[in-house]
Parts: sequence; C-alpha cells; structure tokens
Amino acid sequence: MSDHGVDRVVVLADDLIWATRLACLVRGAGAEAVSVATTVAFEAALPGSGRVIVDLTARAYDGLAAVASAASGGRSVLCVAQHDDHELRRRALAAGAGRVYAYRKLHEDGPAVIAAWLGRTDPAAAG
Repeated sequence: MSDHGVDRVVVLADDLIWATRLACLVRGAGAEAVSVATTVAFEAALPGSGRVIVDLTARAYDGLAAVASAASGGRSVLCVAQHDDHELRRRALAAGAGRVYAYRKLHEDGPAVIAAWLGRTDPAAAG
C-alpha cells in the first residue's frame, strides 16, 4: 500500500448501474471501493486513496476535471467512456488518465482489467 492507500479506490459515477458495477469489480479484486456521485463527494473522498475510477459520461460532475484533480495528486486514474467518443477519451488521457476503457470492455472483461490495474494477477484469488 502506498502513501495514498492503493487498496482504497474512489469510484466516481452518477449512473447507478455503472456505479454499482464498478464498485463490485473493485471489491471483487480485493480492494475497498468508495462510491461517490458528485464533485464535492469526490474531492472529500480523495485523501487516503491512491487510485480512482471515473465514469466520463456523467451529468452530475465534470469527468475531465475529476481526472485532472486526481492525477495532479499523484493518483492512478482509470476511466470508462463510450467506445466511439474518441475526443473525450483523448482529452481524458491528456488530463492524466492512465487508461480509458469502453463500457463494453469493462462489462466483458472487468474482473481481469481491474485486477491487473490493481496489480493482482488472479481476480478469483483476490476476493
């Protein structure tokens, strides 16, 4: 665990289905998920977290600003977005995201993707 608490992941998503899915993927990989849906809650949850997942398709917050805020604090940032929104995905990478995955990729391969991002090689053994 790093100074930022690598095993604590803040999940920023305002869509209930994706917020739940992302938090479950994090927990399934053996880490603590802290789910938030607003900018204020996100900023409050950042201390003590070394990793962040941001759903970029949101109405309640600015996903790119959240990426920049988390990355500027030295946190590892993973994003999820529409597969065909190339401009948003490019802007998220420029703001500091390490990876931007399509919803479909995380729907189909989420356990393996999140486990690898957390540095766990076997998602089944992590839980």
